[in-house]
Amino acid sequence: MSQARATRSVTRADIEAKLREIQGGADAGADAAKGAGLAAGIVVVVLAVVIAYLLGRRKGRKRRSIVEIRRI
Repeated sequence: MSQARATRSVTRADIEAKLREIQGGADAGADAAKGAGLAAGIVVVVLAVVIAYLLGRRKGRKRRSIVEIRRI
């Protein structure tokens, strides 16, 4: 650590600038993750609907009864 840097005090402007820098990086990462999260959520919902449909069809086939109507 240099002698000049050790004597300089940290100002409010220094802290605000560093926080803005950190926040800018976090916002960029959050925007990228938001798009990926939305796509993953849509895929999960579609898969859940397809699985529920297929399980319902299977259950309906198992319980299907054959009704025979005869006229006399």
